Amino acid sequence: MNPSNTKVDPITLQVISGALHTIAEEMGHVLYRMSFSSIIRESQDIGAGLFDLQFNTLTESEGSPLHIGSIPAYLRGIDACLQGGTWNEGDVVLHNHPYYGASHSPDLCIVVPVFWRGELVAFAANTAHHVDIGAATPGLIIDIPDVFAEGMLFAGIKLYEGGKRNEGLWQYISHNSRTAKQTKDDIDAQIASAMLGAQRMQELLDTYGKETVFGAADQLMDYTEAMMRSRIAEIPDGEYFAEGYLDDDGANRDKRLPIKVCVRVTGDSVEVDLTGSADQVPTGFNVPFEGSTKPACYCAFRAMLTDAAMMEVKLPPNEGSFRPIKVTAPKGSIFNPIYPAAAEARFTQCNRMIDLIIKALAPVMPQRVTAGNSATLSFAAYSGIKAEGDYWVFLEVNEGAYGGRPQSDGPDSIDNLMANTRNNPIEDLGMHLPMVCDRYELRDDVMPGAGQFRGGIGVVKTQRLLTDGAITHESERHLDVPWGAFGGTDGAAGRVEIFLPDGTKQDTYAKFSNLRVPAGGGMAYYAPCGGGYGDPLDRPARKVLEDVMDDFCTLDHAREVYGVIISGDLLLDEAATQARRTLLRLERQTADATPAPEPATA
Repeated sequence: MNPSNTKVDPITLQVISGALHTIAEEMGHVLYRMSFSSIIRESQDIGAGLFDLQFNTLTESEGSPLHIGSIPAYLRGIDACLQGGTWNEGDVVLHNHPYYGASHSPDLCIVVPVFWRGELVAFAANTAHHVDIGAATPGLIIDIPDVFAEGMLFAGIKLYEGGKRNEGLWQYISHNSRTAKQTKDDIDAQIASAMLGAQRMQELLDTYGKETVFGAADQLMDYTEAMMRSRIAEIPDGEYFAEGYLDDDGANRDKRLPIKVCVRVTGDSVEVDLTGSADQVPTGFNVPFEGSTKPACYCAFRAMLTDAAMMEVKLPPNEGSFRPIKVTAPKGSIFNPIYPAAAEARFTQCNRMIDLIIKALAPVMPQRVTAGNSATLSFAAYSGIKAEGDYWVFLEVNEGAYGGRPQSDGPDSIDNLMANTRNNPIEDLGMHLPMVCDRYELRDDVMPGAGQFRGGIGVVKTQRLLTDGAITHESERHLDVPWGAFGGTDGAAGRVEIFLPDGTKQDTYAKFSNLRVPAGGGMAYYAPCGGGYGDPLDRPARKVLEDVMDDFCTLDHAREVYGVIISGDLLLDEAATQARRTLLRLERQTADATPAPEPATA
C-alpha cells in the first residue's frame, strides 16, 4: 500500500508534478523513437505513464487518450490473471486480453514493477498498437466469429521473470505474427520505455522520498478531481439525451445499429448511460467495456471541461479526472459484450458515442461544444506477400474533421475526439512499401456544414498498390451525417471507393475484410465533413468570399446557403448580399409562422 498522508508544500508539489509528467513524456518519446513499425514510429499510436499500487494513473504521456485511460484497466486485468502471483524486480509483463481490461487485442501493454529499497511501490507501463498479432486477416480484423480469431492473447504473461528472459514466449511470438520481427522489435521498444520510467521514478524517490512523492501524487489527484467536479457542477442537473446510428457491423449490411446516450448530471458527478444501444454483434465490431467504453467517456468530459485553452492552469493529467464519471452499459450490448465475442474493431463506436455526448449536452453547454464531428476512424490495413515469401503489412490512420465551434471554424483534415495519432508521411510509405499515394488533399466533391462557423473539411486519400495485395478497412458514417448546431447545416457523409487497374471505380461499404486487389488497384477514402455552428447568414461575407477563393465553397452554395453574392471574377457585391440575406431571413420567418397542415381524416 502506498497512499501517503504527507502534505506537500506548493512549490515542491509543482516540482514533483512537473517531474512526473516529464517522466511520462520521456517514456513516450523513447517508445516511438525506438520502434520500427510506422503505426508507432510515425503515427504514435501509443500511451505511457506511471501508476500506483491501487492502479491509479499518477501521470500520463501526451499520447492517445484511449491508450492512457485504459492502462489502469489493464493493470486490474493483470492482477486478476496473476491470481495472487508475486511481482519481482526484473519482471516484465505482457498483456492484451480484451476481457481482462485491454482496450483491444492489438494494443499490447508492457508493465514493469517499480521497486524502491526492496519494496514494490508503483508500476511503469505503456501500450502500443502492433501491426499484426496473428489474427484471421493481416493487420486488422472485422468479420470474425469470436475473440480467439483476434490472434495471440496474452493475459498477465511474464516476458521476463526476475530479469530472466522467457525464451519460449519470444519463440511463440516469432511463429505467430505475420510481421514477427517488427512485432518483437516494437515490444523491445516498449520494454525500454517502461524500464526507463521505472528508473526515473526510482530517481525521483531517491530525491524526495516515498512519503513526499506519493503525498504529492495524492494531492495532485485530489486537485484534478476537485477541478473536474467544479466544472461538472456548472452543468445544470438533469438528463440529456442523444442518439445516432452506426452503418452496420461489417457483415450484416441491412442492419443499422443504434447508439443511445443519456448524460445524467447530479451535482458534481456525471453518469453516461448507454442503455438502449445495439446488442452485441456477431463480428469484431464490439467494444471492450473496461478498456475502451469507459476511457472514451472519460475522454469526452476531459475534452469539454478541461480544455487547456479555457483554463488558467493546465490540469495535471491523472486519475482524478476519471473519478467523478460513471459509465453504464448493459451486459450483452455493443459497448459491453459478453465473452467470447470478438471486440477488435471498436474505435468508431467510441468516437460516435463521444460525438453524441457532445450533442446531448449542447443545449446547456453551447460555449463548450462543437457541431457534429466526423467522429469516425478510417483505419486501413494494406498487405501482401514479398518475393521471398514474407508478409508486408501497413496500417494507416486517416484524418477526419471537427464540426464548427463557438468561436471558430472546425479544423480541416485532423484526427478528432479521442484520436490523437499523426499521419504517416507518404515519403516514408514510398520508401518502405510497394504502395504509392496518388492523392492526398481536402475533399472537393462536397460542402462542409454551413454556419456562422463552418464545419471542417475531411481528407481524401488515394492509395495504389504496386503488387497484388489485400485491404481491410474499418470506418463509419456513410449514412449518419454530422449534425449542424444552433442553426448550422449538417456536414457531409464519408465514402470509400475501390478502383482497379483498368480504371473501374466502385463505392463500397465503410467496413470490409481482406478485399483482394490486383497490382495497380487500390482505395480512395473520403472522410466525413463537420457540421456548421450557428446561422450561416451570420457568417461574415468576407469569410464566405475567402472560402470561395480557396475552393471550399462554390458560388451557388455561397448564394443559396450563405446569402452572399460573389461575381464570376470573385468580387463581393455587398449591397446584393445584404438584400439577399434580408430576403432569406424574411422567407424563413414566413415559413416559421405558417401553420402546419391539418392531418388528413378518413
